[in-house]
Amino acid sequence: MNTEFGPKIIVEFSNGVFITETVINTWIIMAVLVVVSIILTRNMKLVPDGKQNVAEILVGVLTSLVGSSMGKDKLGFVPYMGTLMIFLVCANLWGLVGFRAPTADLNTTFALSILTFFMIHGNSIRRKGVGGWLKGTFFEPVAVMAPLNLISEVATPVSLAFRLFGNIVGGMIIMALVYNALGTILGGVLPIPIFELGIPAVLHAYFDVFAGVLQAFIFTMLTMVFVSMAMD
Repeated sequence: MNTEFGPKIIVEFSNGVFITETVINTWIIMAVLVVVSIILTRNMKLVPDGKQNVAEILVGVLTSLVGSSMGKDKLGFVPYMGTLMIFLVCANLWGLVGFRAPTADLNTTFALSILTFFMIHGNSIRRKGVGGWLKGTFFEPVAVMAPLNLISEVATPVSLAFRLFGNIVGGMIIMALVYNALGTILGGVLPIPIFELGIPAVLHAYFDVFAGVLQAFIFTMLTMVFVSMAMD
């Protein structure tokens, strides 16, 4: 891992195993989501109010999204797809609180894309059987297309991982360049704090907030589409 730009190593053990800031930040996000989930679902009532309304609205939106994207017969995927989207939104926005986004680490995006890969083929086998999976995935429209179909299937998790990673890291690089440029141009020549605060704030709104939420939505939507297509 590139020690200059990549995630910092927080703890390194003598056997070569190490824990990076990506792992720490992911643990923190997971802990926050677990705590918030417990708070929102404690003492649930038949007639919802307050925090229970928030939880039910969120579940309703995610259920509607999965139902419209995958079909009403696949609502069993709501827990996974909902968790995936919420985690990705939080991970992509993590840079706003001064930490490195876990999705700016290729290890994270590849882990998520590999999960998608296994969900695609695992659910295809579960629905169609091994024979139907082999035929529909690799030997259609004609058997001679098998090598190209194999490359296409392998390329799916790779493209998912690099798309998410590239967009998040790209935003980080641009913001770092902006801060360095403003510090060089304005430092000592035009020391007005509003330039160093106002200009990056607008860019943060796009690269961190808009792009972060959009990439979380795109990754989750592609996962739903790929899994649904493999099962149909």
